[in-house]
Amino acid sequence: MRRNIIVVYLALFLIFIYGCSESKYAATNKTYKQQVKAYAKMLMEYPVKDSAGLPYAVDWVGTTNLSMRRANIVIIHHTAQNSCEQTLKTFTLPRTQVSAHYVICKDGTVHHMLNDLLRAHHAGVSKWGNTTDLNSSSIGIELDNNGFESFSEAQMQSLLTLLDRLKKTYSIPTSNFIGHGDIAPTRKNDPNWRFPWKTLSEKGFGYWYDNPSNVTLPNNFNHLQALRIVGFDMKDTTAAIAGFKRHWLQDTTRGLNTDQLKVLYQLSKKYQ
Repeated sequence: MRRNIIVVYLALFLIFIYGCSESKYAATNKTYKQQVKAYAKMLMEYPVKDSAGLPYAVDWVGTTNLSMRRANIVIIHHTAQNSCEQTLKTFTLPRTQVSAHYVICKDGTVHHMLNDLLRAHHAGVSKWGNTTDLNSSSIGIELDNNGFESFSEAQMQSLLTLLDRLKKTYSIPTSNFIGHGDIAPTRKNDPNWRFPWKTLSEKGFGYWYDNPSNVTLPNNFNHLQALRIVGFDMKDTTAAIAGFKRHWLQDTTRGLNTDQLKVLYQLSKKYQ
């Protein structure tokens, strides 16, 4: 009996060693674990210190009511690279300083690269509504796409499954499923105009609009104020208009015609 147990443990050990040796990301996975352990150690330090390394007061009293911070926004990107493997490499090189919580390949494979409760470096300089530190309040999802192609069916199915889980787990509002080009329209256009936002909205991930022909624009309609209500940063109004048209109209032309203004009016009502 004892011999059988030893054989089982030996087999499990060999499987573990074999699995580690086969992983091309064994080294970066080790670095990930080291970084997480360092954060955990910081949280457990005594005397207690905050995230800046400053000690708490000597009469510190720890509350018993706490939990991990949870994201309430999902930001969707395209990788702007030529393969899933290229993106995985980019996100595991320390010098790039970029990352995401998830990478979804064209074949539908989902790589969960970072715990949802940790902060990824995916949003950069950005703003949505009154939120400017999007990295701290969002989950980043990268879709393998060079920016000039459509998104595969397998990829979209995996994305919808993931979004459903995230929405239910973290109670993410319908309005808070957005794109990188929405939060940083002056410098980003992802996911590109081919992305099927309407399909996502039909599943409860983001708002869409109704038939604009049934809408009458108010005489005092202010389209810039409407864009602000939706969430766009209005420091560059041209970029904000471009971001709106790319997301909701799959249009990359300049300016706004009457039907497009009606769409914007409808959306502003839903985002109020």
